[in-house]
Amino acid sequence: MKHKKSIITLAVLGMTLSGAAGVFAGANLQKITAYLNHSISIKVDGKVYDTSKNMTPITYKNTTYLPVRAIADVLDVPVRYDAMNRQVVIGTGTDQGQSNELVSVKYSETQLREIRNAFAKFDGFETAYAPVQMVEGDAYRKTVASGDGVNLVFEHMTVNISPRDYSHGYNSKPVTLSNGTKAKWYTPDDTAMLGFQLDDRFVTISSPDHSLSQSQLEKIAVHVVKTK
Repeated sequence: MKHKKSIITLAVLGMTLSGAAGVFAGANLQKITAYLNHSISIKVDGKVYDTSKNMTPITYKNTTYLPVRAIADVLDVPVRYDAMNRQVVIGTGTDQGQSNELVSVKYSETQLREIRNAFAKFDGFETAYAPVQMVEGDAYRKTVASGDGVNLVFEHMTVNISPRDYSHGYNSKPVTLSNGTKAKWYTPDDTAMLGFQLDDRFVTISSPDHSLSQSQLEKIAVHVVKTK
């Protein structure tokens, strides 16, 4: 963990978070001239990472800054921007209202009907699936039927269930979940996606606000099941 903290500390000023720039208006912004440094590569625990996308270091006044979101994903450390307090929040802890513990998702009857109705809109795909575990501190918000699947939206994660595999065409990293399921990580933009096949469908789990780590999402993945 000390190793992770030292790298993250160097990376904080390089963070790019959706919506973060807007809160630092007026006098809080200071214009500087910096350089994207493509000559520097990043190696973590012996593995070299491609800096061509989302991970290019910035050099400013003889100091190198790394994009904290990308580095946090490499180190499997959750990171998010707390707009209310204007804070970059790295890691988990009780002060964030989160921990690594998983808790049961207690859907109300109304919520279960919402989930079932979303799946019922697709012929041959009516059987409803949902995660029955979530990270402590998270909360279920809604279920939305998209053009070719269903999105279960939580405060800190989205679970997409679709007849097709969205990972095609992207570089991926294979992983094996704790129940033996073969899954893969891929990153179509700045949000890492965990995809795997479950019965006749494909499940994709992500944390759009980047507050959940990859290991947390992998733990949740094995708890996506048919609803009763």
